[in-house]
Amino acid sequence: MELLSAQMGDYMTTFEDFMKPYGLVSKIDAFGYLDYLKTHPEEGRKQGKVVLVTADTPLKASRGEGKTTTTIALIDALRARGVDAAAVLRQPSMGITAAGSKGGASGGGKASLAHPELVDWGLCGEMAAIENAQNLLVSFAEKAADEGLLDTILLPRVSEVPSRSLRQIAVDRGKSNRSERVVLTPTCELMQIVVLSRSMDEIAQRVAAMTAGTKDGKPVTFGSFVDLWRITNMLGGAVQPAYMTTQAGSPVYVHCGPFANVSLGIPSLVSVEMACALHDVVVVEAGYGADAGAQKWLDIAAREFGAAWPTAAVVVTRATTWRDDPALRWRYPFHINRLEGLGIATFPLVNLWEGEDGEIPDLRETAQQLGFRRPIIGNLFRDGGQVVSDQLNDLITALGVTADGVPAGSLDAESGAQTAQAQVVQDLQSHQGIDIVDQMRWIARSAYGVPAERVLEGPLFADSLAQARSLCQGEGLDLNDMVPVAVKSPATMTDNDNAPENERTVTLKKMEVHTGAGLVQVNLTTSLTTPMPKIV
Repeated sequence: MELLSAQMGDYMTTFEDFMKPYGLVSKIDAFGYLDYLKTHPEEGRKQGKVVLVTADTPLKASRGEGKTTTTIALIDALRARGVDAAAVLRQPSMGITAAGSKGGASGGGKASLAHPELVDWGLCGEMAAIENAQNLLVSFAEKAADEGLLDTILLPRVSEVPSRSLRQIAVDRGKSNRSERVVLTPTCELMQIVVLSRSMDEIAQRVAAMTAGTKDGKPVTFGSFVDLWRITNMLGGAVQPAYMTTQAGSPVYVHCGPFANVSLGIPSLVSVEMACALHDVVVVEAGYGADAGAQKWLDIAAREFGAAWPTAAVVVTRATTWRDDPALRWRYPFHINRLEGLGIATFPLVNLWEGEDGEIPDLRETAQQLGFRRPIIGNLFRDGGQVVSDQLNDLITALGVTADGVPAGSLDAESGAQTAQAQVVQDLQSHQGIDIVDQMRWIARSAYGVPAERVLEGPLFADSLAQARSLCQGEGLDLNDMVPVAVKSPATMTDNDNAPENERTVTLKKMEVHTGAGLVQVNLTTSLTTPMPKIV
């Protein structure tokens, strides 16, 4: 608690009332703290500026580019420069990340959390609580089916353990068999609800609006037959962000799950809002590449749900991802230029591996030729934040914060791409009410570089679209008011990223409505939401 007091300073006179020590971490009643600040403006709430950490599209889904390592190194370096910076991370999926060859989701080497094992192996049980709560909802749906209230069950079970056998299950129920579907915990609707909600009342309302199944072809929501307190009580600790520190003592908040390729893959909105109330700069990590997590932070969290629009972004890449495959070199500049075009000061960061230090001059020259801002380059695993501390002047200036040796201000427009103002306005205006297929065409154009005329529809898409519209109409909802979530391969942006630019396509394959979360998942590739066939 003494360390926490030192980190929070004067805020501890009120903030400590919303903290609960939990072993080596602390849990925060973020809902309660933000409500407190609304009624106590004299407490001096800060207006922290968001730096979005995203990445180049990886060559392989299981190969991290180093976003978490970068995020931790950045806040350590910023704090060493006198900036009050904190990070908000996502909790990893234990079965895939902690048990696999990819490593944990808590940084690495000198740029890691003080207790990475807690994050990599379940933290304080948040994943398990969400898993249990959604599985309990499925059990309630089964009971309702036995009582004749449901004909079909639409909500899938969830699991944190990857298993090929869980992809599709047939359950022998005597006179009638029932197929079961299992998805990974971070991809489930209940996780999405926790990510997007700002109060327990909102969570309860959203759970009530979740579709349990159908009766005589009409959708039935859980609110019509479940006592919701049974679910919300189970989520008590799961809705509270965890407070941790880096090895260097920098503050880090951890909340909600990964997988921006098949779900949201962003931290909870309440955790970022709370961090912005406490710190001047908040570094937010979003999953996979800029076509996945960054797209979802901008288009879903910020535009549709009022989260903070980033003041700056850092796009992480490995030197090998950026340059080694000539057919895929277009992706990294595309990401940088897209974010710059949205008015976000965007900095390339090359996460070096051992033996690559000699490539730094060539990397800087290539970045200059491409018109990037001055790149940040270093072996963050080996050297931590120290190696980039003196490379952050432009980032600090773009943020307009005061730091050692850098006056507050803003970068000259010539140091980055010119802002496409019309695009920024379109990106900030809600797209709800626009035809859902047109929304997907817009995402394909803006996030993947594929024009509307090359957005195709797979053979099953029309049927799934009709089913989605029918389900929404049965609940008095408009499908076009739902927010689309692209479900795609994390290693590709289009059907074939190796194709020439004028031949790249995106195929819409099927969709699934999550009425409680207010989202509609649209599959673009064969990427799975079910437990993976192997440890990656």
